[in-house]
Amino acid sequence: MNTIWRLIDTGPLSGVENMAIDEALFCCFDPASSQPVLRLYGWHPAALSVGRYQKANVELDLNRCKIDELPVVRRITGGGAVFHADELTYSLVCMPEQIPAASSVKESFRVLTSFLLGFYRALGLTAVYAVDQASGSSRLGQRTPLCFAGQENYDILLNGCKIGGNAQRRTRQVIFQHGSIPLDDRVTDGLAYLCHPPLTLAATCLRKQGITASKTELKQLLVHQFEEHLGGRLLPDLLTEQEAALSQQLIRTKYGDQYWNLEGETV
Repeated sequence: MNTIWRLIDTGPLSGVENMAIDEALFCCFDPASSQPVLRLYGWHPAALSVGRYQKANVELDLNRCKIDELPVVRRITGGGAVFHADELTYSLVCMPEQIPAASSVKESFRVLTSFLLGFYRALGLTAVYAVDQASGSSRLGQRTPLCFAGQENYDILLNGCKIGGNAQRRTRQVIFQHGSIPLDDRVTDGLAYLCHPPLTLAATCLRKQGITASKTELKQLLVHQFEEHLGGRLLPDLLTEQEAALSQQLIRTKYGDQYWNLEGETV
């Protein structure tokens, strides 16, 4: 494939801005005319994101979040809570026809995370999918309140420990996916904000694996691996006027609304 992808690097933004831009990219994507998008971003200040269907008032210590002034924002994808701080985050939007063929929705995770596997391996790390290393007693796909406490089939493991997480949202014609590459160990920071933290946690980060490359170097390697594994070419771009306008509207009407972030609905 020789698909041209838009590469949008928005840098570090607040949780509200990040989730609004992700949704705007998803909603503005026109299967008839849009080029696929890879967005790279970070988080400042640190924030806690919860999954689309997660009950924040049941699973999070919201009083502790308030005392520590930790923003809580709701994603458009499912899964457990994620503490976002020292990480490189990506999101992508495309049609199934714009990526290498996948036999099922589940298999598309393997296709769309292949660049991450290549990225870790290019750093000299022994990276494998959880499903390829699972034993007969392994329990993949078990729901957990913290994203990094559980393992899905195509989560990536380094020496048996999960690194990052990825989640997908789809319509019939459009795929949206986002995920994180933790640079430093901030997973344990997120445990303090859970009402019932997991008893065991096998997660890692690049620094624990001895990787000290700069964010610029890591982004360049990620882009290279993306082009290698997805078979396209990335060209730097900015948000369109439509995408920027919708993201600002979503900040005002949705992500700036605590009813949405905590309850999953707006008023």
